[in-house]
Amino acid sequence: QVQLVESGGGLVQAGGSLRLSCAASGRTFSSYPMGWFRQAPGKERESVAAITWAGGSTYYANSVKGRFTISRDNAKNTVYLQMNSLKPEDTAVYYCAAGSRGWTGSTWYSYTKYGYWGQGTQVTVSS
Repeated sequence: QVQLVESGGGLVQAGGSLRLSCAASGRTFSSYPMGWFRQAPGKERESVAAITWAGGSTYYANSVKGRFTISRDNAKNTVYLQMNSLKPEDTAVYYCAAGSRGWTGSTWYSYTKYGYWGQGTQVTVSS
């Protein structure tokens, strides 16, 4: 089992940057692929990015490709989401999640492939 705690959210102007962190408990962090999702008010949860166990492969939603970067530090049990060139439409609660058994790179975007979730951190981008 793994517990996840996100941090780093806040209010930023359009064009600005934020770095989200997700700290994981437990000694098996490196055995989980990790993902970031977001949910804006009145909208469905949306996949943002994912990274494989050792960080060898990354995946991004088209809406954030080229602006966001996911990375992980297994020695620190932490996954990051660097967000640059932020837009008002990026405003949402951002959640990190740990992949469950059966996760593959071809289905990284499906929230059903993640078994553990953090509580979320609010990101607000003003225009």
